[in-house]
Amino acid sequence: MTARPFLYDYWRSSASYRVRIALNLKGIAHDSASVDLVRGDQRSPEHLDRNPQGFVPALRIDGLLLTQSLAIIDYLDETRPEPPLLPPDATGRARVRALAHAVAMDIHPICNLHVAAHVMARHPDAPEAARQDWMVHFITRGLDALERMVGAGAYCYGDTPTLADICLVPQIYNARRWGVDLTRHPRLVAIDAACADLPAFADAHPDRVKPA
Repeated sequence: MTARPFLYDYWRSSASYRVRIALNLKGIAHDSASVDLVRGDQRSPEHLDRNPQGFVPALRIDGLLLTQSLAIIDYLDETRPEPPLLPPDATGRARVRALAHAVAMDIHPICNLHVAAHVMARHPDAPEAARQDWMVHFITRGLDALERMVGAGAYCYGDTPTLADICLVPQIYNARRWGVDLTRHPRLVAIDAACADLPAFADAHPDRVKPA
């Protein structure tokens, strides 16, 4: 009997949010456990055995233990191809990957928890203000570019959710959390709203999975 997939995540982690959406879109039932990043659970020996980087998510599936959200989502799409998360043509796949990477490789790493902690440590007189300014600056700059990159369909690329939307929605959640002015990003806000109407996205929202 194949073990049920098991996700180690954190409710407010963007990378974990992505994988939750992908699992939902693929209809993959799974169990999960929280790795509390604020408490420092990611640095525990137990979690470092799962992921030596000390990040979330980590997914046990098919007898494997996978890390890195985009690698996990690629695996899910290759092993469970319906519904596809990438377009069927090479051009479309390149466009979608560019959008996804703009979030996951350019915006997200600069605003990660350990980066923000370093910024705060460098500004001991006003650490919270320094973190806020950092987050707003880099998220806004990234979303400005993304607003120009997305297509004209209902979603980031066409009229079907893709990997790009899986990456965008958690980033918009973070933008709102940090008070980013999204009035200059009407396309991104509209795409986020379209995704919110889909159960796969709604059920993965941090408010839905936050531990009691």
